[in-house]
Amino acid sequence: MRVLVLNCGSSSVKFAVIDTRSEESSVSGSVEEIGTSARFKAKKGGESFKRSVDAVNHSGALAVVNSFLKEVGEDKGIAAVGHRVVHGGEKFSKSVLIDDDVLKTIEECAVLAPLHNPPNLQGIAAAKKNFPELAQVAVFDTAFHRSMPQHAYLYGIPYWLYDEYKIRRYGFHGTSHRFVTKKTAEILKKKPEDLCLIIAHLGNGCSATAVKFGESMDTTLGLTPLEGMVMGTRCGSIDPGIILHLTKTLSYDYEKLNKLLNKESGLLGLSKISSDMRVLLENADRGEERAKIAIEVFCYRAAKEIASLMPALPRLDNLVFTGGIGENSESVREKILSHLKIFKFGEGGPQVMVVPTNEELLIAMDTEAVLK
Repeated sequence: MRVLVLNCGSSSVKFAVIDTRSEESSVSGSVEEIGTSARFKAKKGGESFKRSVDAVNHSGALAVVNSFLKEVGEDKGIAAVGHRVVHGGEKFSKSVLIDDDVLKTIEECAVLAPLHNPPNLQGIAAAKKNFPELAQVAVFDTAFHRSMPQHAYLYGIPYWLYDEYKIRRYGFHGTSHRFVTKKTAEILKKKPEDLCLIIAHLGNGCSATAVKFGESMDTTLGLTPLEGMVMGTRCGSIDPGIILHLTKTLSYDYEKLNKLLNKESGLLGLSKISSDMRVLLENADRGEERAKIAIEVFCYRAAKEIASLMPALPRLDNLVFTGGIGENSESVREKILSHLKIFKFGEGGPQVMVVPTNEELLIAMDTEAVLK
């Protein structure tokens, strides 16, 4: 089955056409900076495409994608559209065919993911408009973590806040963690049900998950994708008293706090240089002290979060790195492992692996499974 996979952000649409039989992408690309100076880029085989486009909203961006697919002959035989949806709340533990009830629940969950679910909904609406004949399937970032026990997902705040407003830990990157769980088992020639893993997804967003016998038992991201590790522009876990301090002494309001914690912190805030680990590693090699500090904080906090997941597992068979940083930066992996010597990785203890993630493929495979 040929599936069009869409990942819609606040000002971008990423897409790929994937054949579930070959598990290969025949074409992929994105529309960036929707609503301002929209730019389109794509790859098909060895050929690259780049151009400025007119896309004032997600519908316009999807129209550009639709037109491009026709232009390069990739529109033929697409059977469905698979959407990445960040927050599915407590309702969805698996991928589903999108109908009015599903849309309503995604909209209700927008209060828990205000930066993510609204663009996801815009993308679904635009896809329905531009590909009206195709079935639409939602694949949720939170679904894999629905197996977490209550003692792992509840916060130490009054229970009525969970009971009435569903304030709890949900976890994200579930699509990546689920794919890597399955792929790791395949590489080891075992079943997921036979393994206890910690998977560290390190990219612009970061999270680690304790996977016990194929199920998520705990993860580092929480109510929102802000908890846990230091990330590209996100702060990760901080003392909640900092929020109180900023509101009282500096008169920070919601908008200012949101911008500070989500877009101005993390590697960018620490380094004052970049949110991109590759740029920071280059600067650190040239002796830039702020870059070195940002990298050290990132690696120590990643190690600390990985270690914090051990109570969720009866044993640890493998620590698996994935994501852009996790897959490609040996020096970052080494720095993280230097803080985890107590586990004796590779010295008779658990083994360390690098397993590339492929969220787009999993979304395509889930889309096929839902339709069947």
